[in-house]
Amino acid sequence: MANIIVIGMQWGDEGKGKIVDLLTEFADVVVRFQGGNNAGHTVVVGQETFILHLIPSGALHPDKKCVIGNGVVVDPRVLLEEIDELQKRGYFKNENQLLISEDAHLIMPYHRRIDVAREQMKGEGKIGTTGRGIGPAYEDKVAREGIRVGDLLEETIFREKLKTNLSVKNPFLEACLHENGFDLEEIFREYLGYAHQLKKYVGQTSAFLERQMKQGRHILFEGAQGTQLDVDHGTYPFVTSSNTVAGGACTGAGIGPTKITEVIGVSKAYTTRVGGGPFPTELKDEIGQKIRERGREFGATTGRPRRCGWLDIPLLRDALRLNGLTGIALTKMDVLSEFEIIKICTSYKYQGQRIEEVPSSVKAMQECEPLYEEFPGWKTELKDIRNFEDLPPRAKDYVRHVEELTDAEVILVSVGERREETILRRNPFRHTPQRRFS
Repeated sequence: MANIIVIGMQWGDEGKGKIVDLLTEFADVVVRFQGGNNAGHTVVVGQETFILHLIPSGALHPDKKCVIGNGVVVDPRVLLEEIDELQKRGYFKNENQLLISEDAHLIMPYHRRIDVAREQMKGEGKIGTTGRGIGPAYEDKVAREGIRVGDLLEETIFREKLKTNLSVKNPFLEACLHENGFDLEEIFREYLGYAHQLKKYVGQTSAFLERQMKQGRHILFEGAQGTQLDVDHGTYPFVTSSNTVAGGACTGAGIGPTKITEVIGVSKAYTTRVGGGPFPTELKDEIGQKIRERGREFGATTGRPRRCGWLDIPLLRDALRLNGLTGIALTKMDVLSEFEIIKICTSYKYQGQRIEEVPSSVKAMQECEPLYEEFPGWKTELKDIRNFEDLPPRAKDYVRHVEELTDAEVILVSVGERREETILRRNPFRHTPQRRFS
């Protein structure tokens, strides 16, 4: 039995969807444990491209169970559209393949409207929210005012909670945000329709996962976003509204931490982020533009162009510490294949001093100057390479230097967007690490 968490080491968009899809071959169950449809995982299978927002990336394997855990906030309309789209394309035909936690919270129409209106009011202080209602849904959850999937299946309870919430949300929308309120009956009818369609998928996911573990099943836990977007440990306030670090898998799926066997962090061979916030290695020149074009760095959910820069080692060390990583999956190595010189940020210069850790203050991080090491590029396409030893010497040196700088094992190197364009150096479901990395 192996229970493995896959999380992002940067600001999201690291290629977790591909890594989860790849590792799902060796798993029995795939669990999404936090976030909402603000995350978009892109998976390429053959000539087909899939962008998954709520359903775990394991959905493209017909014999795998997919679980949406209690830590996820669910927009039922988006979820049903995603199921319908997958079924039209020949996937997800077995209804037993999906299980949704009855304790997961719902995104309501007023959450989306509040999200967009508040972001617009911030002007230049925008944090870059996707406007999907994620933050307001988590706010209601913490305030003990949220509506859960299980509530949706009880008409009386759902109506009462919706009535109570609208008595607060409508005056707030109208008086503070200058937006229209909502009609109770309209939302009630709409969401009852969702309830009838989703009822067959709903259950006690925590108890299900415990049974699977007792039966020796392999479980893969899929995180959304990345470590630096964690609401507690990221570049606050330019973060998401949930815990994106590995510890969130335990609370968001309902399992104990002693059940986890490995934590794999996914990092690009360079760095990107979407939205506002500090980004020490950001390249606002033709090099950054070239990385964006070669890597097709545009948000899977929003289509927004991603900010691009060189690999940031202090950022990776931060992720290693916060997640207790046992290995790194290094993605998009192929994007760097055309560069004469490649840089890696090994530390920062802040107020005249060299520092090797990410400052907790956003202001301090904005003032950090990256200190780089330079490496000669390999100038060779990598997409057809499947064994690490067949990589160009300079590409192997790059990977090994990342290992040295982070004191972590790179278990996987992605050399293209397709599932098969991958060098798997160690399969975490079959081989445990030689040593634990800090």
